[in-house]
Amino acid sequence: MPAPYLTLKTVVEHETEVRRSRFVCAVAPARSVEEAAAFIAGRRREHADATHNCTAYVIGQRVQKGDDDGEPGGTAGTPMVQALVGRGYSDVVAVVTRYFGGVLLGAGGLVRATGRR
Repeated sequence: MPAPYLTLKTVVEHETEVRRSRFVCAVAPARSVEEAAAFIAGRRREHADATHNCTAYVIGQRVQKGDDDGEPGGTAGTPMVQALVGRGYSDVVAVVTRYFGGVLLGAGGLVRATGRR
């Protein structure tokens, strides 16, 4: 029997500012890699002028993927996956869109900004 997990019924969005960079996080239900990819593509189209659209998804108990989208390696996608798994979510996809505000956050700042939302 599969372990119980949390998931979403609808899209949830949250926006925050960290040292003048604007971060927009959207999390949505995704029962398959194809659904996750479609949501990611839609967010990338919607925020085509953003500096980065970092992504993560967790499908079932075995499929986990994160993408830093040009941010320093391991500072966005992996912390996002870890945040989803650590909170007990599955069958979800997350996109954190960053509009660069002119202040470098460093690796630790990026991990904090993308991994806790």
